Amino acid sequence: MDLPLLNDIEVRVLGSLIEKQISTPEYYPLSLNALVNACNQTNNRNPVATYGESDVNRALVSLRDKHLACEFSGGTSRVLKFGHKLVEALELSPAEVAVLCVLMLRGPQTPGEIRGHSGRLHEFADPAHAMATLATLAGRHQPLVVCLPRQPGTKESRYCHLLAGGPSIALATPPVDPTASASAKAAAEPDRLATLESEVAGLRREVTELRLIFDKFRKQFE
Repeated sequence: MDLPLLNDIEVRVLGSLIEKQISTPEYYPLSLNALVNACNQTNNRNPVATYGESDVNRALVSLRDKHLACEFSGGTSRVLKFGHKLVEALELSPAEVAVLCVLMLRGPQTPGEIRGHSGRLHEFADPAHAMATLATLAGRHQPLVVCLPRQPGTKESRYCHLLAGGPSIALATPPVDPTASASAKAAAEPDRLATLESEVAGLRREVTELRLIFDKFRKQFE
């Protein structure tokens, strides 16, 4: 099946359903309220969102039309609940599901970050396993992930999903790491101080020379 393009909220809804199915299967499928909370939670989400029930409901309707979501009713609960059909639609392995879910919920990641963030979804034996899974997803008839150009100052390239189309320029720019920025400033501090000290010393020499010139000039009139 060729996957239709999704918008950002559809990606968030689908990713949240996948995550909760694997990490908390006892609460899956999800009610609309639980799904809204899952989409808007502040941990394991980038960016953090504040979607309303109407936003999530519209996304669910669209995902059902694309055969990627389904609803459940009846049984012991009168509350309508929702699930996803992405795994069946794309015939994904558990490792592939975990990689896609992490990218859908957290944005572009390096293979090491994907491995570190997918613990509750799938346990990758080593970085090579995560890389092999990314290669498989990238090599499909309809590629599902792409490797972004490695940014200056970074050791690893990041990967992003293609469920919403090609990556934007913004995705190719890594987020600013406040810790790294502070470290860079701290490293540059000694150089800045040395430059200032050199400039001060130079100014002092100029003042001394000007005083000597002034003294000679003044003596001419004594």
